[in-house]
Amino acid sequence: MSKPLLHLVFGGEVDDPQTLDFNDLDNIHVVGIFPDHASALDAWRSASQIHVDNARMKYVIVHLHRLLDPEATQEA
Repeated sequence: MSKPLLHLVFGGEVDDPQTLDFNDLDNIHVVGIFPDHASALDAWRSASQIHVDNARMKYVIVHLHRLLDPEATQEA
């Protein structure tokens, strides 16, 4: 059994959708932590689709496994 490659999905409002400068860090929406990229991508799509009419809402996927073990080269 392979080790899970943790991914965090979160989002919030930004002034410029091309940046990661979130307006209100107290209102960041944490979607969750997922064991692989595929499930994180599904969660990201779902959260993004809910806010499709708000161009200032941005969701991202963070590869936690890369932060926890930067020497590892395995990718999901």
